[in-house]
Order: sequence, then structure tokens, then C-alpha cells
Amino acid sequence: MTSMLTTTHTALFIRRAALTLLTLVTLVMLTGCGPDINNGQLVDAGGENGQGGLAFVLLAVFIGLLFASLFYMDRIRQRREDRQDADRDGGAK
Repeated sequence: MTSMLTTTHTALFIRRAALTLLTLVTLVMLTGCGPDINNGQLVDAGGENGQGGLAFVLLAVFIGLLFASLFYMDRIRQRREDRQDADRDGGAK
């Protein structure tokens, strides 16, 4: 029973952290959308003042987050399948 409560508590914590992060990112993006923004582009890779480097860093971060999320989702699927296999094996005995 304790592990079930711990798992539920952890899941709630992760959801709250994700919502907080989403809210923070949304606020940062909205505050960055000032009058000097061009057609919805936050970073102009061909622009002046070194924005090409910033665009590269943002692209690298985005791709890293993409692969991290894919890896995380695959781990969740594998754990779920392992748990279902264990439940089937335990029920067969």
C-alpha cells in the first residue's frame, strides 16, 4: 500500500512540476514577444548581433528535449509491458 501511495505522490509531483514549467515557459515566451518581434520569429538565425549562435543553441536544446522525451516515453512503455507480463506470470501460477 505504501508503494502505491508513493507512486501516486510522485506522479502528482511530476504533473505539478510539468504544469509549473509549462506556465513558466509560456510566460517567458509571452514577455519576449515585444514590439521588435518580426512575424512571430523570436530568434532570427540570419540576424545581426549574434543571433545565429542563439538560434543554433535553441535548436540543439529543442532536439535534445525531443530525444529525451522519446526515450522517457519508451521507458514508460517498457515498464508497463514488463508489469503486465509480471502480472500475467503471477496469475498463471
